Amino acid sequence: MDELINENVNDIEAPILYPGLIDRLKAVFTDYLLIIIFMWIVSSLFSKFDNVPNLVKIGTFVFIFGLYDPVFISLFGGTLGHKAVGLIVKQQQNNNQNLNLPIAIVRNFLKIILGWISLLTIGSSKRKLAVHDMAVGSVVLFKAKKVES
Repeated sequence: MDELINENVNDIEAPILYPGLIDRLKAVFTDYLLIIIFMWIVSSLFSKFDNVPNLVKIGTFVFIFGLYDPVFISLFGGTLGHKAVGLIVKQQQNNNQNLNLPIAIVRNFLKIILGWISLLTIGSSKRKLAVHDMAVGSVVLFKAKKVES
């Protein structure tokens, strides 16, 4: 179950809702599906050419599987899967600041190495932090809806 926590932001008490395991898994599965579709498209494009250098194939694979997550998190505050579910990834110390690219790369590396084990801690912390979030100081939040004045 998602947990509502009040935190002071600019002297105004603002509720922050941290997504639980189910919402985060929805984002992960959405990203996996998008990666599979993207790999299929790239593979189809490569098949149209007679000789695609191995370096291009390797570079494409590394980008799709290794850099998609950190690049999107550092530039846009989340992957396409995060966006689809309404989540954002920010720094714990400043919920308005995206992670920088090197930190996002370390976060992704830890997620890949630890796999599902990393997600086991989500239910045990108030901020619903996974191991990879704790290690790099990131937090996953629901994207705030804009309030009209």
